[in-house]
Amino acid sequence: MMFRHAIIRSHAPARAATRLPPSVSSSLSSLSSSLSSVSSRSWSQSLKSSSPIRCFASSSSDARPSRNVVIVGGIRLPFAQTSTIYQKEMAVDLQRLAITGLLAQTALPKSAIDYVVCGNVIQEVRTSNIAREAAINAGLPSSIGAHTIAQACISANAAICTGAEKILTGHADVVLAGGVETFSDVPIRLTRPIRQKLIGLPKAMKKGGPLGGVRHMLRGLKAKHIGLETPAIANYTTGEVMGVSSDKLSAKFGISRQEQDEFTVRSHSMAQQAHDAGWYDDEIVPYKGSRVENGIKGDSTVESVAKLRPAFVKPHGTHTAANSSFLTDGASMSLLMTESKAKELGMQPLAYLRDWSFRACDPWEELLLGPTYCTSQLLQRNSMQMGDVGVWEIHEAFAGQILSNLSAMASDDFAQKNLGGHKVGDIDMDKLNIKGGSLAVGHPFGATGSRLVTTASRRLQDEQQRFALVAACADGGLGHACLLERYDG
Repeated sequence: MMFRHAIIRSHAPARAATRLPPSVSSSLSSLSSSLSSVSSRSWSQSLKSSSPIRCFASSSSDARPSRNVVIVGGIRLPFAQTSTIYQKEMAVDLQRLAITGLLAQTALPKSAIDYVVCGNVIQEVRTSNIAREAAINAGLPSSIGAHTIAQACISANAAICTGAEKILTGHADVVLAGGVETFSDVPIRLTRPIRQKLIGLPKAMKKGGPLGGVRHMLRGLKAKHIGLETPAIANYTTGEVMGVSSDKLSAKFGISRQEQDEFTVRSHSMAQQAHDAGWYDDEIVPYKGSRVENGIKGDSTVESVAKLRPAFVKPHGTHTAANSSFLTDGASMSLLMTESKAKELGMQPLAYLRDWSFRACDPWEELLLGPTYCTSQLLQRNSMQMGDVGVWEIHEAFAGQILSNLSAMASDDFAQKNLGGHKVGDIDMDKLNIKGGSLAVGHPFGATGSRLVTTASRRLQDEQQRFALVAACADGGLGHACLLERYDG
């Protein structure tokens, strides 16, 4: 109401100033000074008595409704190698299936949804706001707003945190947040010179007819202009392919080919075990009756992957097709709510979303080192140690990338030079990605973040740990980490 009254006053006609009697003016001045003094003392006392950041629970005496953000559920379609099972599907179709799959899993009424946010990196022009198109085609009411985020490999993480911000600011109670990617249907363009000529062709034909159009197209055209442009997995600013950046990072931290191959086999083995045990049955929505993720190679051995040749830095690089995540099609979706709304709808959340960090680092030297910086910031901000975290889910873009981050976290020298002397510490490998990771299940750029959050939330309940930390790197030197707490309500 305060803002409404201010707007009304700003449009009211100007009035002549009214002079108050001296006695009244003096009393008002004295009252104003007293109120200012009380307000300043109260604010100062409030700051002094505030509880540490790590005390997450809301006070029961707070009269305001709870705005705790909870993860109620999450699903994904089976992640699949590109040009296999989703070859005939558009990205918008995959995202639509993820939305309908989540609604079926949670029995959430469509009318309860306030907003939809999706991540997508390689965009189809016709569905550039894929969140909106997927929502409408999933049968959601047209009154529900939606927008799409592109932040490389952390796009779905950004979507989830954007949804959380809408909830925390009171702009929404229920948000669907996830993402999608397909490499089976990427936009392939003609070269720029050809595109420019085609844009000018109608004007040339209008002026000179068909012959004028032909002359326009041929004038200045060179053989090198004839070709196609496909999306490149390379950084625009540095011009470097991510595999090269990761290979360089691994060399910097002394990560051997043997260590990378061993970590790769670990990821595939654990992913296969999780699938065989049916652990993913509640997380993966079947596509045409199947939950199989065809990138998992459960029979991989260190000896078999060691036979592959370097894929990026040749001939002596350490990154191969095996210890790098493969091009993947897939979609995911997470359900976020206020805690109070979840109770109202009779739903049992999995976890609280407590805090998050987005940071950036040098794309030339540290392109994929964002998880270290974000994890450091998150733990320090919440007065936590590595030992406080019982579940770790870190994105595996490359085996070398994740091992380099683990090395940086455990390094006293790196901490002194880059983290103000605050070493992150050693991660207990028995708590890290124990259901497999991106090296095995795959990495659809726009969808991975939601998968990480869902898996971490479910692991908290399954393993009865208190806190989980999710982290991921992204092109451009970007990084993300978020902190989850098990829900026991």
